[in-house]
Amino acid sequence: METKRGFIPPLLLSLLLHSLLRPSAADGGIAVYWGQNGNEGTLAETCATGRFSYINIAFLNKFGGGQTPELNLAGHCNPATNSCRVISDDIRSCQKRNIKVMLSIGGGIGNYSLSSKEDTQNFSLYLWNNFLGGRSGSATRPLGDAALDGIDLDIELGSSLYYDDLVKLLKSYNKIGRKVYVTGAPQCPFPDRLMGVALNTSLFDYVWVQFYNNPPCQYTSGNTDNLRNSWIRWTSSVNARRIFLGLPAAPRAAGSGYIPPELLTAEILPVIRRSKKYGGVMLWSKYWDDQSGYSSAIIKSV
Repeated sequence: METKRGFIPPLLLSLLLHSLLRPSAADGGIAVYWGQNGNEGTLAETCATGRFSYINIAFLNKFGGGQTPELNLAGHCNPATNSCRVISDDIRSCQKRNIKVMLSIGGGIGNYSLSSKEDTQNFSLYLWNNFLGGRSGSATRPLGDAALDGIDLDIELGSSLYYDDLVKLLKSYNKIGRKVYVTGAPQCPFPDRLMGVALNTSLFDYVWVQFYNNPPCQYTSGNTDNLRNSWIRWTSSVNARRIFLGLPAAPRAAGSGYIPPELLTAEILPVIRRSKKYGGVMLWSKYWDDQSGYSSAIIKSV
């Protein structure tokens, strides 16, 4: 069927406008952690900003060793009272905007570690049935019946054992239904002490390396060399689909490693974007980004 010259069908126009409002894939997306401050807005509001391509819901910070897994979403809701199940509508709202939503396990505070292959198998089934595409029944799912896109590993405590097995098990669920994304947030000293073996599986889709709270491989005042050299090491050594530059979104968001946005966009991003594995920038966290406008500064620089 012919169309009039200059006429753009409504659906095509909507897609074009959507692409203009989101950071282009060629220049990388922005990932952000959400869930650890009740003053950062809802998950749906976070996605509606149009600034983020990936959301990590933080954290499931108790698991393994026979423990009953526990989700901690700070001031947002209380899983113990089932009040977090309303987040399902927010998750679906984000996914309709083509935003990937992951559950982040671990974090800097918690009680977690995998004690055996059997323990790992049980935990992977728990994640599949309670947060991903499994069918445990909505009554037992902490975030309700929405299926998340994947699992993010932010392992900062405990042992390094069995996380490679966990990654393999999570990826095995691809054969059952929808794709399961596996992402990770290692520290920038290479190789990561707790996640190095898991990263060697080459099964991670996205790796957002934490270039903060680690002076030997992060930006320090007047010195970008350590960060650049570390970036080269990570992108040349880790086989993942995309690697992201993980940064604090405000000076107070981390103990060290904050990069002024004008320096980031003028001196650092132009260099690291040359890597074929460059995926974008990860920010800690949505709350701190609200205070600083950091993500907006990155987008304006593209």
